Amino acid sequence: MIALISGRVVVRRPDHVIVDCGGVGYRLAVSTETLRHVPAIGNDVSLHAHLVVRDDALALYGFASETERDLFLMLLGVQTVGPKMAIAVLSGAPPRELLAAVAAGDVSRLRAPGVGKRTAERIIVELRDKVAATVADDEISITRADDPRSVAREALAGLGYGSDEIESLLDGAEGDSAEQLISHALRSARR
Repeated sequence: MIALISGRVVVRRPDHVIVDCGGVGYRLAVSTETLRHVPAIGNDVSLHAHLVVRDDALALYGFASETERDLFLMLLGVQTVGPKMAIAVLSGAPPRELLAAVAAGDVSRLRAPGVGKRTAERIIVELRDKVAATVADDEISITRADDPRSVAREALAGLGYGSDEIESLLDGAEGDSAEQLISHALRSARR
């Protein structure tokens, strides 16, 4: 099985990338979260991968981290969840936040285009026990949609910052609202 693709980015689209590996271009479907970690065209990238074999197609999926790939595989194990729906769920937030949402039973956090309330509930029911062991108790609290830090993280990710960079920008930030946290983070980024 193909587990890792390393090469030069030749195409970068909202739902997929093509990576040139020694003259062969591999098309990998990616989540929005993974796309944030893919560099501009012409730069080198390494993506964890999973090949889905169907009667009528071979589909390759790419992930920025092993955690995201593992969550993708867990989602595929849920009844009625296919690869496209799993990618839609993964596009909603960083993998650790999604794992925390499953552990906390936060249905609204798992909703995405094509993923309704019942499917989100099914994901929680089928994965909660598997996920609970991997998520620390303090991470469960970050999944509330109205949590200012969570909103600030999402906004900074939308601006193209990576998850490690976001955490360092928000480290020591003080404020009661997402706007104050974002403002602090952007001032820190300018320094």
